[in-house]
Amino acid sequence: MVLSPSPSLSTPKHSFLPHHLCFRNQSRSMLNHKKCRIRGKFQGFACATSTPTSQNGFCRRDLVLFGLSSSLSIMLPSLDSLAEEELKMASLVDDINSYSYLYPVELPSKKFLFKWVESRKPERYSSAAPLSPDARLRIVSERVDIIDNLIISVSIGPPNSQFIKTKDKKTWTAKDVADSVLSDKSALRVTSSQRMAESSVLDAHSSEIDGEPYWYYEYLVRKSPTKTAQEANLYRHYVASTAERDGYFYSLNASTLSRQWNKMGPFLEKTVASFRLIPPTENYVPPYKDPWRFW
Repeated sequence: MVLSPSPSLSTPKHSFLPHHLCFRNQSRSMLNHKKCRIRGKFQGFACATSTPTSQNGFCRRDLVLFGLSSSLSIMLPSLDSLAEEELKMASLVDDINSYSYLYPVELPSKKFLFKWVESRKPERYSSAAPLSPDARLRIVSERVDIIDNLIISVSIGPPNSQFIKTKDKKTWTAKDVADSVLSDKSALRVTSSQRMAESSVLDAHSSEIDGEPYWYYEYLVRKSPTKTAQEANLYRHYVASTAERDGYFYSLNASTLSRQWNKMGPFLEKTVASFRLIPPTENYVPPYKDPWRFW
């Protein structure tokens, strides 16, 4: 059952991903590392400047750049201010697969409305669209904002034994879970290692919620479903959360183009942080029930 946005939508109380998931805007800094020196993981970067012409270490170029940055900081809101301002979110509850999450619908202070379209309504695992030729990983629901190039999807699939070697999920690392999910995420008839080569995991960590582990990760995909895919610096930037139940991974992925991450990333992070597996109802259909039934 999907709950549509209503006038009573309220701001979620979830902070960003538990235990400071460091999702920051790194796609450009990674791709331009030859020009810039990274100061620590997922932090700001410093570029070399021209030779100083005075004893205090400043040069003419520094003064000009300082003046420009000061002017821009006055005219443009910071990312922190965008993330902290009131954001209205709606709730999606999937009784068939027993999970829920929040997604952004409106930014009142900017008079901005997200333009979501439900491209795939929630459906049982056995009839869901496969993400790879072996049909292990399947999309059970999806919504897109075509105008702003945003995608939120939930997929279900069994762990990949190449990365998950035991049944004790307390021993699974976030990186292993991320690799397991991404190894099955491809529409191409390629090997798991080739599918993983399409992606770059930037960060991964886990957190325990209500006694259950949730694994969070951030990654880039070196291809884009747009006409400008030929651009060498065009990636899709993803954040994701995965939980396990009944021997299957339930994963929520939220993404946008890398060049839009500064603007949209903080909102997608809130969606990922809100993802939860909920107690099953009588409508719940476990993934292992008729897994090869496509109707």
